[in-house]
Amino acid sequence: MEAARPKVTPLTRPTRTRSHVPPLGVRPTPDGGIDVAVLASHAHGVELCLVDVVDPDKDQHDPERYTERRITLDGPTYGVWHGHVANVSPGQRYGFRVHGPWDPGAGMRHNPAKLLLDPYARGIEGEVAYVPATLDGGAGDDGGPDEQDSLPYVPHAVVMPAEQGPRSSQRPRVPWADTVVYEAHVRGLTLLHPEVPEELRGTYAGLAHPAVIEHLTSLGVTTLELLPIHASTAEPWLAGRGLTNYWGYSTMGFFAPHPAYATAAAREAGPAAVLDEVRGMVHLLHEAGIEVILDVVYNHTCEGGDDALHLSWRGLDNTLYYLHDGGTPARLADVTGTGNTLDFRRTRVVQMALDSLRYWAEVVGVDGYRFDLAVTLGRDHDGYNPDHPFLSALRTDPVLSGLKLVAEPWDVGPGGWRTGRFPAPMAEWNDRFRNAARSFWLEAARAGSHGAPMHGLRELTTRLAGSADLFGHSDPPLMRGPVASVNYVTAHDGFTLADLVAFDHKHNEANGEDNRDGTDDNRSWNHGVEGHTPEGDDATTEPWSAVVPLRRRSQRNLLATLLLAAGTPMITAGDEMGRSQGGNNNAYAQDTAISWVDWDLNAADRELLATARYLVGLRSEHAALRAESFFLGTPRPGEDHPDLLWFGTDGVLMDAEAWAVDGRRLIQMLRPGPGDDEADVLCVLHGGLEDVVLTLPEPLEGAGPWQRVWSSTWDTPDGPEQADEEETPGTALVESLSVEVFVARR
Repeated sequence: MEAARPKVTPLTRPTRTRSHVPPLGVRPTPDGGIDVAVLASHAHGVELCLVDVVDPDKDQHDPERYTERRITLDGPTYGVWHGHVANVSPGQRYGFRVHGPWDPGAGMRHNPAKLLLDPYARGIEGEVAYVPATLDGGAGDDGGPDEQDSLPYVPHAVVMPAEQGPRSSQRPRVPWADTVVYEAHVRGLTLLHPEVPEELRGTYAGLAHPAVIEHLTSLGVTTLELLPIHASTAEPWLAGRGLTNYWGYSTMGFFAPHPAYATAAAREAGPAAVLDEVRGMVHLLHEAGIEVILDVVYNHTCEGGDDALHLSWRGLDNTLYYLHDGGTPARLADVTGTGNTLDFRRTRVVQMALDSLRYWAEVVGVDGYRFDLAVTLGRDHDGYNPDHPFLSALRTDPVLSGLKLVAEPWDVGPGGWRTGRFPAPMAEWNDRFRNAARSFWLEAARAGSHGAPMHGLRELTTRLAGSADLFGHSDPPLMRGPVASVNYVTAHDGFTLADLVAFDHKHNEANGEDNRDGTDDNRSWNHGVEGHTPEGDDATTEPWSAVVPLRRRSQRNLLATLLLAAGTPMITAGDEMGRSQGGNNNAYAQDTAISWVDWDLNAADRELLATARYLVGLRSEHAALRAESFFLGTPRPGEDHPDLLWFGTDGVLMDAEAWAVDGRRLIQMLRPGPGDDEADVLCVLHGGLEDVVLTLPEPLEGAGPWQRVWSSTWDTPDGPEQADEEETPGTALVESLSVEVFVARR
């Protein structure tokens, strides 16, 4: 049965001249009113709808809960409809109704029966109801516009108070060379934390609780990267299965924080309190010296394909906001794998993204962004363009250019894999590092354990040295430096570190897609048995007594490779203490214990955490491990030795003939300290299956003898320091599948 139309009280249309078009969005004015501006360039008319809750006891989706006042806006002025409305205060709910052509074949989907969310809304209240009034792209059963009123079934924008600056007067501004990134989910990081008060768990406020901050600082984290906190909603097919888009890569509003991550008290108080909680979180993290960068999703929206949700952009200006295939009838082009793609060939789309980025930087105070599927943001008519106007604006904008900017350098469109092809000063996720580390320590070792040949380490050494082959292409060359490479072994998508060493195959049954979702290219190794030890079992029983110690060593090998390599390391939340997702490598829909960080640590978890802290501390202590510039293989000014040296098992400098040997599985990497007072660091990586007694290279001039400071064979960082009986001065016994670190102090 069709819902009753809300009551409408017509108001006098204000008069505005063409020269007084306010900025896009709705903003309060000193006279107690609001300025309104919304882009709808193909519309014939736009109404601002002021929504009032007249019966708060009724259900959110009950039409009798609301009344509505409509104000016709002036325009269009260069595609913008605008006006000034008196006597409207912060806290007022609103939306837009758009009149215009309904011609889906031409991409036009104007339907005044649908209340549309302001793309520039700073606050959002309510949730989407997945009912016919919000679905099918606004179309009815006959293909014409659906006449069901969507007002009770969609979120409403909320007028916010006048904008303020961030609470923190100064950002931490951590240099790239000192940066250690920690990727986390606001809800998942704290929901199970026993020291966080129950009412704060899973919230913005909980993220800034002293217990969480202490964990981050003791680990050595400098930069917290948060999975999306822009307001989002689940895809209809997920909601139909009782699941949600837990990761948040389904944006509903680029200016509003996701209300569900706020405390109950803030949600009850309204969007202004939610925003204040976010700003307070950033401030407290800044006070602890921790930067906050946001994972942002400007490549697509939550509206999905042509027959999915009709909430905002689709009803306002479908052909302007979304990329279409150019055919007749018009169909959405999809290079994101989500059903739609925002069209960054359009100036107004670029403007929306830039306005959003500046808002979060200037009002909330965040320190940077990780751009999801960033290739989409640089696509023009000929494909990806590193000089795209959006990317050029990021590099030159007085607000944004000084922030940390990180690209996920791919999408699923033609020519979509562009690792290393983003312009300075942007950094990029380095998937080649991830693959090389996994392949060397896990995939090849698994093959070798079955008697198959194991590939060598040339790819891995390139990644250890900062991936100049990927990030050195610039004008002038090498200007980006190794810090442009955000190195990672795991991320939110894929296996966790603990699962990488416990599963050969994905186990995504909980997602309800018959285990078809998620990648099959995991490069993992279960070390002989699939899965973790059963509950009640431990590492002392068969077959676990042989398997579990090797798994733990493999985790330490991967952490060491990540934290000792040149580049910017990124740790995934929980990896430092053995978090498992039960083999699920695509937990995007799992707002369950599968995804949440478990803070109930056993002895092995605590040992792994101690190791992670030690390795991050080692990186922080020694400048040799924090390279700002690419290695040239030549001496730095005032030094007699090259800036990076490689040695074989015999302690002899590697030459071209030595590098050409296939299947080499041991390398010694010597990173000289920059300057007379900095120690030299020698990292030995042994991916072979047999123990080796190697000859250490001679310490560089002016340095003391080599001291072994860490070994992945040690369960804890304070493992045995005495030399093995097989060792003699200048040699070291290196066990199979292990990493050793030596330091020579000056």
